[in-house]
Amino acid sequence: MKIKKCLGIWMDHQNAHIMEFTTDPIETKTVESKFTHQEKEQTLGRSENLMHNKEQHEEADYYKELGEIIRNYNDIILFGPTDAKVELFNSLRKDHRFADIVIEIKQADKMTENQQHAFVREYFSKRLFLT
Repeated sequence: MKIKKCLGIWMDHQNAHIMEFTTDPIETKTVESKFTHQEKEQTLGRSENLMHNKEQHEEADYYKELGEIIRNYNDIILFGPTDAKVELFNSLRKDHRFADIVIEIKQADKMTENQQHAFVREYFSKRLFLT
């Protein structure tokens, strides 16, 4: 029997908190979008079109970086307060390399790191118990 590798990602458009589900204490790694609020202000001052173009490229790079991490897991829960999780999910579904990875989306508010860890622990404990 193949051991499932499970990953929880709390995310918004600026940050993704990556948490591997393990029996050890869960550790959080953070991936940040390169498109910051300050950068948005600067590019918007020059041109709105330029700002949107730059934002799309930076967002695509952010999702690509997350996709490279996700490729190493079998079961993923994406959760967070914004639509970023849905946008990431949609971009992953277009790529055949993610076809065999189970990805679920859950709406969640802003959470502390401990709340995120508890969410991931509870989510995967229930899933693994049911399978």
